[in-house]
Amino acid sequence: MTYSVKEIFLTLQGEGMKAGRRAVFLRFAGCNLWSGLERDRAQAICRFCDTDFVGTNGQSGGKYQTAAALADTVEVCWGPGEADRFIVITGGEPLLQLDAPLLDALHARGFEIAVESNGTIAAPPGIDWLCISPKAGADVLQRTGDELKLVWPQPGRDWQTLQGWSFRHYLIQPLDDIHHDENVRACIAFVQAHPMWQLSLQTHKLLGLA
Repeated sequence: MTYSVKEIFLTLQGEGMKAGRRAVFLRFAGCNLWSGLERDRAQAICRFCDTDFVGTNGQSGGKYQTAAALADTVEVCWGPGEADRFIVITGGEPLLQLDAPLLDALHARGFEIAVESNGTIAAPPGIDWLCISPKAGADVLQRTGDELKLVWPQPGRDWQTLQGWSFRHYLIQPLDDIHHDENVRACIAFVQAHPMWQLSLQTHKLLGLA
């Protein structure tokens, strides 16, 4: 298949249980919950996305014709050294494009593979670390994984139901909008009241990283 990639870049993972780890980010273009165009935001299922995933014009973005070619670019982005290779595959919605050939090609190059998905598409086998971030109004099919990340507040998203799903870690993350400080306080209070949940912050924004 042809992979439509928005961008590939080296950074630190900013969110969740892997925060602070050196990582290559592979951002696929496209999503099934929002077109990515501002004119469509008000009608989208996910209306608070803060990511540009439209087109293939980002760093190392483009149309990759083979899994090997895409994996080669990821390897170059990582740079010298074969130890502790780590890639975060995101979007948009990465499971629209992520497939077995790409997973195999990345594993062959020594990468541990993390994926961040909205959960509306079942994840293929071979993912090493799966983070699901459910969105209100979307039917979540993938209810197992390593990390569930709930952006808060989300009217219509029932956190009690999420606790019945099968994840190793349950995280709540403040929505980054004009009420961010209030959202942070609400998330702190939530974790204090519900200790099976942990607080996740977007540390890459605090550090000025992509």
